[in-house]
Amino acid sequence: MEMTQRRSTPEIAIVGAGIGGLAAAAFLHRAGLPCRLYEQAPELKEVGAGLVVAPNAARLLRRLGVLGELERRAVRLDVGWEFRRWQDGTVLSAEELTASCERLYGEQTYTVHRADLLEIVRAAVPDGAIQLGRRCVELMQRGDRPALRFDDGEVVEADVVIGADGVHSVVRRALTGSPAPVYSGMCAFRALVPAERAPSLARRNAQTLWIGPDHHLVHYPICAGKLVNLVAFAPAGDYSVESWSATATVEEFLAEFEGWDPRLLELIRAGGVPGRWALLDRAPLSRWSHGPVTLLGDAAHPMFPFFAQGAAQALEDAAVLARCLAADATDPSGALQRYEALRISRTTKLQQISRGRSHINHLPDGPDQQARDAAFADSDPLVANGWIYEYDPDATPAFSG
Repeated sequence: MEMTQRRSTPEIAIVGAGIGGLAAAAFLHRAGLPCRLYEQAPELKEVGAGLVVAPNAARLLRRLGVLGELERRAVRLDVGWEFRRWQDGTVLSAEELTASCERLYGEQTYTVHRADLLEIVRAAVPDGAIQLGRRCVELMQRGDRPALRFDDGEVVEADVVIGADGVHSVVRRALTGSPAPVYSGMCAFRALVPAERAPSLARRNAQTLWIGPDHHLVHYPICAGKLVNLVAFAPAGDYSVESWSATATVEEFLAEFEGWDPRLLELIRAGGVPGRWALLDRAPLSRWSHGPVTLLGDAAHPMFPFFAQGAAQALEDAAVLARCLAADATDPSGALQRYEALRISRTTKLQQISRGRSHINHLPDGPDQQARDAAFADSDPLVANGWIYEYDPDATPAFSG
């Protein structure tokens, strides 16, 4: 029998200590399975800006015992899916979340800075589990065990390897060959605006989406209302840099939204130098587990941010993976196959619908846009997307019986 099938408590190595990797470690710890996290950065910090914590993510943070800290640092939304017309801010639809969200799904919806969420999830990981400054450069095989080689030459073996190392995943590349991403033709601008400098419209506890020809723009408060997160999507032209650290100029950002509602231009000016990155498209994988090695989060299923589910799906992956390994720790390869089978259809569907959302949001003014706006007025996105928000790994037939 293989060594990976003999151990009652497998040695588990996680590559990447972002939100997904930390969540995996936290859920594994909760299941009584220790692990080691290897993170290339010399300190744990999350670049980027804000994200939405929908009920499916809040449910899992509650299960980790950290929802209270989220509530202290985040903003609980009163209004979500507030679609506005680009020229004048006409409200096309809006969802009152205060009562309906908890009634439907048992949890509220929040907005939070990525760095805050990273710290919140890290609090559920045991001290000493994370090794910083460890850049994995190769996934190897040593006998019947996978091994990781780091940039300092050290090789570490494990019974289970989890690649949670993001869209540029070393583990994914070793497993799948990681074909080159496809140029989407879109880029994103982002900025954080001090609340005192933002127009009053943007300071409300609301997630607002402005939609117009070839563009859309989203804003909501984060950091207990101290900042406003601003992210906007526009044609990329020949811009192809996929990096959270790349920047644009305020003038470039403003030029993309010339003629839009003056309050948006005020918000853009108040944000200072914006970040800018290209949206590159990656086709869904047909499999992401190979023996005792698997992928999680963006390494497994990178998706456009148009349904705000990237971090939530990483949390879901982590919860399901831990349950599968805990259910049969003596057969890690079988547990990882079960994890993949439970997760891949859901994440593939989200990848696909997120890709299609840009077309809907970016329609030029005309008959199709008018039909879309009329449909918005009659829609209830909180109910229509119930299959996303009601998901609970512990309540799935695979685990609830």
